[in-house]
Amino acid sequence: MKNKIIMFWAIIAIVIASITTIVVKPTKLGLDLVGGSRLVLEAQTTNNIAKITPDMMDSLQFAIENRVNALGVSETIVQKTGDKRLLIEIPNVSDPKQAREFLGETAELVFKRPGEIFNGTQLWLDTDLTGNDVKKAMVTTTAGGQWAVSLEFNDKGAKKFGQLTKELVGQPMAIFFNGELSSAPTIQEPILGGQAQITGGENGFAYEEAKKMVDLLNAGALPVPAKIIEENTVGPTLGADSIEKSKFAGILGIGLVMVFMVLYYRVPGIIADIALCIYGLILFAIFKIVPVTLTLAGIAGFILSIGMAVDANILIFERTKEELRQGRTLFTAINSGFDRAFTSIFDSNMTTIITCAILYILGTSIVKGFALTLALGVIVSMFTAITVTKNFMHLLFGTGQLKHPSWFGLKESDIGQAYQATETKREKARFGVLD
Repeated sequence: MKNKIIMFWAIIAIVIASITTIVVKPTKLGLDLVGGSRLVLEAQTTNNIAKITPDMMDSLQFAIENRVNALGVSETIVQKTGDKRLLIEIPNVSDPKQAREFLGETAELVFKRPGEIFNGTQLWLDTDLTGNDVKKAMVTTTAGGQWAVSLEFNDKGAKKFGQLTKELVGQPMAIFFNGELSSAPTIQEPILGGQAQITGGENGFAYEEAKKMVDLLNAGALPVPAKIIEENTVGPTLGADSIEKSKFAGILGIGLVMVFMVLYYRVPGIIADIALCIYGLILFAIFKIVPVTLTLAGIAGFILSIGMAVDANILIFERTKEELRQGRTLFTAINSGFDRAFTSIFDSNMTTIITCAILYILGTSIVKGFALTLALGVIVSMFTAITVTKNFMHLLFGTGQLKHPSWFGLKESDIGQAYQATETKREKARFGVLD
């Protein structure tokens, strides 16, 4: 019982943390609910690229999706229109300039050595060490507490960086990002190990500057030069009336399910409804932490997972009622009900999770959002159906006998009925009496 009480308070702590997260963190809504920005990106030919091919457009689309939809949950639409254009719709971004700045920029990081001083200005000479040699970038801080960008080079880049710092001992090495001098530290000794830090000069970086640099470096350069030829803001594709009707339908459906659980399963149904509320709080908090951008597709995945959470409780309660009909004690019936239902619950949920994984890997951004919300919902539903419901059942009913069969939706005559029927059949079989 002590472990059950500890688990109960752990569940309460999780609920409090979930409510705090829901209150503190804002909810991200999709383009169909809140509108956003629409941009048209056109691939450009250069001296080295005479013609834009379908393969180039596929690579450009993939690169843009990685930039604006790295987790697959922002519900950004990136689709090809014509031979060399991409239509990009970004939810909840009312200023197209904000989207343009991120989509249009490339991560041009260049390391330079000092050249001559001309009219009091230091000239810098190019080296072969660039952002293409960077494996990973991270936002960090300096010893003085200022924001900085730490770089981890790939194998080839580490060799180049080590050789360059060896040649520049006692001299400054300039780091240019998108054509602007970011910092020019003096090299004290050769730097081996393939790691470097950009400090942003004397004043350092603002956090937003460092984060933006890291995002662009990690996203990499676009495979094909591209130009934004059209940009505008769009309103939500669904009207306010449709949104309200969708909310009403969702609340009505969930409410009817909860009423059914109480009417059919009585006290266990009430426990299941409480567990369902806890499930909703935990899942919504996870949505905000990730963060998941909610569209109608994402909400559909959420509601579908609620149905699966209820389904798990139904399996458990039906198994428990079977055990009570067999004449088992209440404590044994509850444990056996959960144990016998677990395999069915686990198998069905795992098949759903596998399907979600396939949809997430192979699907478009909207399908990915649906798959992720459904998968998260299924995982959380297993926790609430198995752990939360079982814990509450044990705390409420303890190890005692079932004094009120009606609490489980049973009659007095139902208890042990299956056991008596089985014994009667055995007696008849022993004496050769056929039904």
